Amino acid sequence: MIPAWVDRAEYPFAPRRLAVDGVAMSYVDEGDGPTVLMVHGTPSWSFVYRHLVRGLRDAFRCVVPDLPGFGLSDKPPGDAYRPEDQARRLSAFIDALGLKDLALVVHDFGGPIGLAHAIDRPTNVQRLVLFNTWMWSLAGDRRLAWMGRLMSSRLGRLLYERLGFAVNVLWRQAVRDAQYTPARHAQYTAALRDPAARHASWIYARELLGSSAWFDGLWQRHDRIASIPALLVWGMRDPAFAGALPRWRALFTHAEIVEWPDVGHAPPEVRGAQTAARVRRFLEATRRTP
Repeated sequence: MIPAWVDRAEYPFAPRRLAVDGVAMSYVDEGDGPTVLMVHGTPSWSFVYRHLVRGLRDAFRCVVPDLPGFGLSDKPPGDAYRPEDQARRLSAFIDALGLKDLALVVHDFGGPIGLAHAIDRPTNVQRLVLFNTWMWSLAGDRRLAWMGRLMSSRLGRLLYERLGFAVNVLWRQAVRDAQYTPARHAQYTAALRDPAARHASWIYARELLGSSAWFDGLWQRHDRIASIPALLVWGMRDPAFAGALPRWRALFTHAEIVEWPDVGHAPPEVRGAQTAARVRRFLEATRRTP
């Protein structure tokens, strides 16, 4: 059952459900062809990739899960929502659907969560598309580390769970674009409608520093994905991860870089048609490469 608050004009898909570790995950599965798996961050859900699905599904199979605790998936209280837990569940989801030879699309926390699969099984990921994300410990970043300490505190939990700080303040400010209308914003706030539904977003904030060792472990194995063809589409007005682009640029042997100086944290949300066109060109070009 799709909740009444979902804008069916913007999100005209028929979500399916799959139980992973006892948690029902909602996911979009549209189109036929090579598989494109899209992994969202926080406080977003599969809605953020709606333009990509529409722009690719005539030639690709687009699979877009809502990770547990987000979107239309179950949000059991007290569940394990650390990024390493979500990465394990994502791999279980991939195995359950038998997804092979993936093009992996990631954004925000979806970066480390999705790329963990690519690092563990690099032969199963043929192409990468990255939007404003990271995959290393943030403990050395004074600004983000300060934020991480604040958000992991009792005050941070209050801000996240009671006041919806992640979606109403951080997300809104990071996206900041005229095309991000109140109606679109409502699709994110409705998915986080009460304190229980916002718990996973607080766990993510807590784990910015709490999962530092896991993030660092991923980065120490970054050479396992360095030769995978990659498209990096970056919003350069992103207050969090605009500065992460040079590190990614240095990592990938075969990378196409797109920098948008007037875009914030979420290119697929605010430049949907342009983003879908860029991703499609990249996927078609790399598919033709022997």
